[in-house]
Parts: sequence; structure tokens; C-alpha cells
Amino acid sequence: MRQEVLTGIERRRRWSDAEKRSILAEVGVKGARVADVARRHDLTRQHIYQWRGEFRRRGESLAEETGFLPVEIAAVPTVTSAPTTTATVEIVLANGRRLRGIDGLSPSGLAQLIRVLESA
Repeated sequence: MRQEVLTGIERRRRWSDAEKRSILAEVGVKGARVADVARRHDLTRQHIYQWRGEFRRRGESLAEETGFLPVEIAAVPTVTSAPTTTATVEIVLANGRRLRGIDGLSPSGLAQLIRVLESA
């Protein structure tokens, strides 16, 4: 049985999440395309797309740092409300009868009242 030992650069490399984020951050900087960044780091384009998908699936941000913006809470001005006016509802039935001031009556109660008054 013959065995062959390969010497040279190991092709299977391990990339830390920080290194992956750093490489992904180069895409789009000064017009760099995915193919350009992949070539620069001796990767395939698929690696970059795969890493993007991996971070998205885990719900992680691709940004190196997350910062906070200052927030200022302003006082809310108080608004005085105008006096409420009640609208008068008036329904004229087919037989000439009128219904006024029926606020707060349920739709089913109103329908029943109309049926009774039109049949009378």
C-alpha cells in the first residue's frame, strides 16, 4: 500500500466570526464587489454568501460595533380638548314618523324600534 503525504498550505482554513465579519464588511467599500473581496482573501464567492446567510439565520448583526445614540425626551405640550358636542340623530320613517335622540341604542334595539313604529 502506498501513501502520499502532501506538504504545503493547508486548504481547509478556519475563520473566526470576527474575521468573517471583517471580510464581509469589505464588500461594497469603494465599489468592491463580492468577487473582488473573495479574490483578495483567496476565497470563493460562495463562502461570502454562505457567511452572510449564516449570520442572518442566527439573527446577528454584520456590523463590527453596535453603538448607542443619545436620546433626549422632550416635554409633551398639553392640549386642551374642545368641548364635545352631541349630534342629534333623526330618522324619518316611511309612514312619516320621526325618531330623535336615540343615542346609545344598540343596532338591534334600533332595528326593533323601527319595525314596531312602521307597523303601527
